[in-house]
Amino acid sequence: MGEAWLEQRTFGVRCEWGVAGALALAPGSACVVVVDVLSFTTSVSVAVDAGTRVFPFPWRDDRAAVFAETQDAVLAVGRRAVTEQRPWSLSPAALRRAPMVPRLVLPSPNGSAISAAVTGIPVLAASLRNATTVARWIRRQSWGTVDQPVAVIAAGEQWPGRDALRPSIEDLLGAGAVISALEAAGAGPLSPESVVARTAFDSTGDIAATLAECSSGRELREGGFAEDVALAAEVDVSKAVPLRADGAFAPAD
Repeated sequence: MGEAWLEQRTFGVRCEWGVAGALALAPGSACVVVVDVLSFTTSVSVAVDAGTRVFPFPWRDDRAAVFAETQDAVLAVGRRAVTEQRPWSLSPAALRRAPMVPRLVLPSPNGSAISAAVTGIPVLAASLRNATTVARWIRRQSWGTVDQPVAVIAAGEQWPGRDALRPSIEDLLGAGAVISALEAAGAGPLSPESVVARTAFDSTGDIAATLAECSSGRELREGGFAEDVALAAEVDVSKAVPLRADGAFAPAD
């Protein structure tokens, strides 16, 4: 990377996709805001609301188990692997029902991978549930200007069976919600990429119906996780700002 036209350097609010986009925009940014509506950052919001510190990790395999042990944390299981003994998973609905644990490792190939990849600057987890709260906290730090820019990263999904990013409607809307709230709080100027995301959010009348009928939402609903989609569509219901500190997301001061 390294080119100004790729890094959106002349703008106070910038927007990109995936790990590559985060690593392109992070240098010189005041913070990175990760948005993975279905479901990493929504799950982080639910867990942090309950008092849990959430450690991001890219993979759910032996490495994740070792990492969880080193952090004295519980390792979340896959959605379909939830049991009475292991009720913690990437499902935000399951997390909301599960007993609170102080420390949780929450692997995912999208939002969690991005959160783990960005180092050296503050990383926040945003979703539709807390977009306005996150944006207002950012502005209280005087971030969101050309000198202190904010990078909003839509996580996207992976194409089945391929190592390729699938830009997703839900994360475009989530990023747009954050950007719309940042602009309302005085941040800017917005990059064209940010304007498109903001416009998508501002012009979508029924967020819940859109999430339910988009590709990712239908996948979850048809897999028996309609409650996750409905929970992810809750707009501005959380007042916690999940900020990564010492490797884990916890409420910002």
